[in-house]
Amino acid sequence: MAEKPKRTPAGAPVGRRAMLGMLGAGAAGLAAAPYLQRGWEGFLGAASQVDATGITGLLPNPGGFRYYSVVGSVPRKNETNYQLRVGGLVDRPRTYTLPELRAMPQTRVVGDVVCTDGWRVDKTPFEGVKLADLLDAAGVRSEGAAVRFRCFDGAYTESLTLEQARRSDVLVALNMQHKPITHEHGGPVRLYVAPMYFYKSAKWLSGISVTDKVVPGYWEERGYAVDGWLDDAERHNDAA
Repeated sequence: MAEKPKRTPAGAPVGRRAMLGMLGAGAAGLAAAPYLQRGWEGFLGAASQVDATGITGLLPNPGGFRYYSVVGSVPRKNETNYQLRVGGLVDRPRTYTLPELRAMPQTRVVGDVVCTDGWRVDKTPFEGVKLADLLDAAGVRSEGAAVRFRCFDGAYTESLTLEQARRSDVLVALNMQHKPITHEHGGPVRLYVAPMYFYKSAKWLSGISVTDKVVPGYWEERGYAVDGWLDDAERHNDAA
C-alpha cells in the first residue's frame, strides 16, 4: 500500500497566523486612521500659520480640506477674548461675544465646499447664526447696499451685496462637521457662503460692516470675481 503523504503540521496554522496578522494589521490601520488624519491635519494647520509661501496649501490631505493663510501667523481667539463687531450703516451697532453668538438661534446648512484651486469637500454641514438675523438686529439703514467683512488675521476682507448677505444659506458659522470650528479652519467664527466659492467664506471673522456699495475683498483686488457663484448655485434670494 502506498504511503499516505504526510501533512505539514505547520501549514494551516501558519496560514491562519498570517491571515490573522493581516486582519489585525488592517483593523489597527482602520482604528489608527482617524488619529493619523487628525494628526496630519493638525500639522498642516500649524504649518500653514507660519508658511508665507502657501506651499502647505498644496500638500495632500485625506480630509479633503487645504490650509492657507495670507499672513505669516494668526492670533488665536476663544471664549475669553473673541468679539464680533457689527456696525457701519446700521441703527444699533453691537459687539457680540462667542457665548452670545452660541446662545442665539442656530441654523444648519449643508453644502459643497469648493475651492478655486480645484479641491472640494461635498455635503459639508455648517451650523451658526444666519447673517440676516444679525443684520436685522442691527437695523440696516436705507442707504445700506452691501456688507463688508473683516478678519482678525489683520489682512483678509470680503464683501457681499445686501441681497446676497440676507440669504438663508449664508451663516456666521460656529460649527463645521458637527464640531466647533478649529483655529485652522478659521475659528472660532467664520463666514460661510454656501452658494459661492470658498474664498467668499472668510476665516477668522471679526467685523461685519454695512456699506453703501460693494468693496472688493482681498482676493478680488487680486483678480478674483466679486460674485464668486458656484456654477450650479441658485442665485435668487432664498431667504426665509
